Amino acid sequence: MPRKVRSVRVPEALASLDLSAVIHECERHLRDLESATLLRLEGNKEAADALIKSRQADLGRKIGMKIWEARVAYGKKDRLPGEE
Repeated sequence: MPRKVRSVRVPEALASLDLSAVIHECERHLRDLESATLLRLEGNKEAADALIKSRQADLGRKIGMKIWEARVAYGKKDRLPGEE
């Protein structure tokens, strides 16, 4: 049964972080890990390793982008009108 997160403490700079998108990416990563496990059990170790390696890089890039977007949004919030 899925558990819901009730509260998460994050730095003020990341207050606008889209946590549901981060969780969704982690869910996709877990599904790919399950697929890689099945590939490995079927004897296709190279494909399983390639899937895990590519998905880890993809996961890191996507979560890094979400953090960067939240940080940019925080930076824009602190600016005075007319500043760029």
